[in-house]
Amino acid sequence: MDIKAHKIKEIEVAEIISDTILIRNTEDALDLLGNVYYQGFNHVVIYEKNLSADFFDLKNKMAGDILQKFSNYRVRLFIVGDFKKFTSTSLKDFIYESNQGKHVNFVANIADALQCFE
Repeated sequence: MDIKAHKIKEIEVAEIISDTILIRNTEDALDLLGNVYYQGFNHVVIYEKNLSADFFDLKNKMAGDILQKFSNYRVRLFIVGDFKKFTSTSLKDFIYESNQGKHVNFVANIADALQCFE
């Protein structure tokens, strides 16, 4: 895993770069959260491919637990991916509701995530 730092108007954003799944459970998310927070970031961008498929199955509550951790620690999270491929109505509603707030956003690309700070 690499962290690419972006600085936009004095805001430090950590873009997580990896070709592997980094978050398989809540503990993995807490480890990542602690890692980036320790390095001085309170804005994180992670890619859909770095999250296990279980994250997108709302029945197991993993997504809600993880997103709540980021919100509790006041670390803004952007998840980048192609979310149109998901057919679950409840997941689409979850993404829509998340995008209405300011702590967790699902976006199509890194440019959309970084644009939120301009």
